Amino acid sequence: MKIGLVDVGGGLRGIYAAGVLDSCLDMGVRFDLVIGVSAGSANAASFLAGQRGRNHTFYTQYAFRREYMGAKNLLTNRSYVNLDYVYGTLSRSDGENPLDFQALLDNPAELLVVATNALTGSAKYFGKADLRQDDYDIFKASSAIPFVCPPYEIDWMPYYDGALADPVPLERAFQWGCERVVVLLTRPADQPRGPGKDALFADCIQRRYPFAARKLRTRVERYNAGVALAKRCAEEGRVLVVAPDDTCGVDTLTRDREAMERLYQKGLADGRAVSAFAGG
Repeated sequence: MKIGLVDVGGGLRGIYAAGVLDSCLDMGVRFDLVIGVSAGSANAASFLAGQRGRNHTFYTQYAFRREYMGAKNLLTNRSYVNLDYVYGTLSRSDGENPLDFQALLDNPAELLVVATNALTGSAKYFGKADLRQDDYDIFKASSAIPFVCPPYEIDWMPYYDGALADPVPLERAFQWGCERVVVLLTRPADQPRGPGKDALFADCIQRRYPFAARKLRTRVERYNAGVALAKRCAEEGRVLVVAPDDTCGVDTLTRDREAMERLYQKGLADGRAVSAFAGG
């Protein structure tokens, strides 16, 4: 039976999913396909590399550095979050906390990283073949939040956060042959997502990237529909939805170390439910 995992990301709320995945590593849970969206792609990379606790360090330590995110970055590289620092300076082989790239490649699980083509608004699914040692651009592309970050270019094509085009890529997991899928959410499953600042950020990119702006304005509809599908499939026994009962006050760019630690601990505890479902 082919088992899949979908991590929908959610900025700094992704520390919850990091806790779930660390719990999976503790229990020896394996997946045949792992799909990561935005911050979920970084979680997926460390998980497949077997680097327990690596994501926790990024969320609870590095995220508080001004090099990681902050107004100064807007002046130096037009991006509130410095994706090159996160996935380059810190993560490359000579960095402070390198990704074990060879272990990632050696893991037999397939990896899909979701990004959104900024020119067309369509989803792009990158894989291991798009990675090179110390070239982790696909994670940067998947995590480029509109307006907060400029689109990230790969082969001269600009990409935004994968959540615009495919915020809950459950159907993609089924299309790749998964018979069971674990869906990691970073907000309560029973609380529909609101539009937040999507319309405001869409207005900011409308002139240059109208199709991406359209996808951003309607993202909430696709997210809520994706969660509804996951819950229906859960009733059929094909999906396990793992989600926090509350976010402990953590939002996409909220930096509160104590709150983030509480959310991580929730993930560690909730991750125990994955083993029986995934056969770990």
